[in-house]
Amino acid sequence: MRITVFGAAGNVGSRVVAEALSRGHEVTAVVRDPARFPHLPAGAEARTGDAAVADDVAALSAGQDLVISATRPAPGRESEHAATTRTLLAGLARTGVRLLLVGGAGSLTVPGSGGMVVRDDPAFAPAAIRPIAQAGTEQLAVCRAETTVDWAYLSPAALLAPGERTGTYRLGTDELLVDAEGNSAISMEDLAVALLDEAERPKHRRARFTVAY
Repeated sequence: MRITVFGAAGNVGSRVVAEALSRGHEVTAVVRDPARFPHLPAGAEARTGDAAVADDVAALSAGQDLVISATRPAPGRESEHAATTRTLLAGLARTGVRLLLVGGAGSLTVPGSGGMVVRDDPAFAPAAIRPIAQAGTEQLAVCRAETTVDWAYLSPAALLAPGERTGTYRLGTDELLVDAEGNSAISMEDLAVALLDEAERPKHRRARFTVAY
């Protein structure tokens, strides 16, 4: 497959690029600042572009099989998250290319809570991360209002951190996945595995899914 990745030098994006390359895909790795080119995995085609600019999205998705977005707003700029996603979708509407979006866990419901969502549960979302959790909720709403682009939205587990690639994970939909001790976690490496599995064998069309151990 020919895959374009926005946010390709970030913690998640770089792992997505590496996973895609390891599977033999042709990857265009997009960053806003060319100074970040050295941080991209070897083997990717480095390009500059911005997911918040529809013309960039259209140009960098033309002729591709898939676009993956792993962008994240800087602290204090969370309010831009939904607007960037709206522009990303507008650019993709011009080319008809499928989108896999790495989103947030904040809008997942907490098991056994009577419908409480992660962003409102201090056990999973301390005050410091609530702005990005709310931004992710707004981002998902933008996707769910989109009826032209073929999109899928991946919500990670509550704890997403660098770790090992095990190649194993559980799939869910709109409820947070927890283990027997009530923990919810996945490594960035295995999130990338789940994302590329979805890229190669699509199961979610205009829908959200989640992964955890």
